[in-house]
Amino acid sequence: MQSQKQFKRRFSFEFFPPKTEQGKEKLQAVRDRLAAVNPDFFSVTFGAGGSTRDRTLETVVNLHQQGISTAPHLSCVGGTRESVAELLDLYRDNGINRIVALRGDLPSGMGAAGELRYANELVSFIREHSGDAFNIEVAAYPEFHPQARNAEEDLKNFARKVEAGANSAITQYFFNADSYFYFIDRLEQLGVTIPVVPGIMPIVNFSNLVRFSEMCGAEIPRWIRKQLEAYGDDSASIRKFGEEVVTEMCQKLLAAGAPGLHFYTLNQAEPSINIWQNLGIDQGEKIAF
Repeated sequence: MQSQKQFKRRFSFEFFPPKTEQGKEKLQAVRDRLAAVNPDFFSVTFGAGGSTRDRTLETVVNLHQQGISTAPHLSCVGGTRESVAELLDLYRDNGINRIVALRGDLPSGMGAAGELRYANELVSFIREHSGDAFNIEVAAYPEFHPQARNAEEDLKNFARKVEAGANSAITQYFFNADSYFYFIDRLEQLGVTIPVVPGIMPIVNFSNLVRFSEMCGAEIPRWIRKQLEAYGDDSASIRKFGEEVVTEMCQKLLAAGAPGLHFYTLNQAEPSINIWQNLGIDQGEKIAF
């Protein structure tokens, strides 16, 4: 963990672009609640195959103009160099200086990945097209990508993204801090020393958590799964237990030197804020971006 201790801690929250006017109003309220704790930035997801392109762009620009730096997710699956370049120019023209560069998921029925097949190719293209205009975030998988052939290949894939020009990384969520520590140790052995910020998923709904985890390959430890199952439909107990478990893991991560936390909010404020307050994070006053 020595490589991670040298970096200034940063804290961020992730949203998905709303589909309706009601969703936009809800996200605005969530944004205002989370902005009050002065995060370093927000991020906004990008649908499979670019399916939310326009909504992501609208959401990012709107949030960014309200005073907190906002980073769009940008996927290369299903896109062309021309379409990616167009988005990069739009973001740069709107003052955006951070991009979360991802391979992305191939939507059902889509036959080809596109001109840029992998995240390292996307990172290379961003650098080729935009130079150093963007701080580039990439994804990391402490429990390894579900489509990786093996653990060693997955580590090499991550190193390729760094070699291509990535500045820092955000991990897939996990509930076992040791998987993160091991991942960082392996990266250090490869000479990869960029900041790798743990992704944090608050536990709010057990069935949704199981569904998300099966899709992204995140492991729910058996003892956590069994306890959540025992609560049945008792949502208050699920939230309370989940808050305690995730808070304790975050404390362990920060104490060991993790360079911050990135919260997957699912467009909800309170679960992340409760963990934030339990941790006693004080971001102080910030100058509007």
